[in-house]
Amino acid sequence: VQLVESGGGLVQAGGSLRLSCAASGFTFSNYGVTWYRQAPGKERELVAAIGLDDTITHYEDSVKGRFTISRDNAKHTGYLQMNSLKPEDTAVYYCGVVVRDIKYWGQGTQVTVSS
Repeated sequence: VQLVESGGGLVQAGGSLRLSCAASGFTFSNYGVTWYRQAPGKERELVAAIGLDDTITHYEDSVKGRFTISRDNAKHTGYLQMNSLKPEDTAVYYCGVVVRDIKYWGQGTQVTVSS
């Protein structure tokens, strides 16, 4: 199982970024995908989750209405569209999957939001 995140960067408050999570080594369409983030000195927290297709999604309260999670099973890729970014969204963002009861993470992508 391999997950590779991309799309992070430096953006001003109010801006947008789209994160991608390219998956390989397993049947992507059979598993849900999660996005977590970890800010310096804080615990890793769940940001959003999506089921096998786009019909089931979950968002952490602070990102509801600003972030959208999606997936493209044909491309084996998950996405996190982040709009109206705030400085408190600054963190390393990770995608994760649970395959056969084992949690896998990507290497993370840094998102920095300046005020």
